[in-house]
Amino acid sequence: MTDEGSPLDCLRRICLGFPEATEKEAWGDPTFRIRNRIFAMMKLGDGRVSVWLKAAEGMQQLLVEADERQFFRPPYVGQKGWIGIRLDDDPDWDHIAYHIRESYLMAAPKSLRDKVA
Repeated sequence: MTDEGSPLDCLRRICLGFPEATEKEAWGDPTFRIRNRIFAMMKLGDGRVSVWLKAAEGMQQLLVEADERQFFRPPYVGQKGWIGIRLDDDPDWDHIAYHIRESYLMAAPKSLRDKVA
């Protein structure tokens, strides 16, 4: 995956590449959705550029413990297991794309999950 452009450009390339994914602004930030279910949110308001994603049970704790500089428990949705990934410190876009894919698969209906390689 190329990291050309702004973090938002990179997120758009990844998120909008999934079947039926759309972008909609909410709370002043871009969100990415599948059939109106959010699977990724870019956040700017807390002083860091990040993306918030759904994560499988237990993954939040594992990721934060493994690298607390890149991963964090986001406010509001962190108690539901979501993860935050910093995008302002030379992120690994292939790694981020993997987590976005997992989040999409958690939000998408089975008919669309089956279309994702």
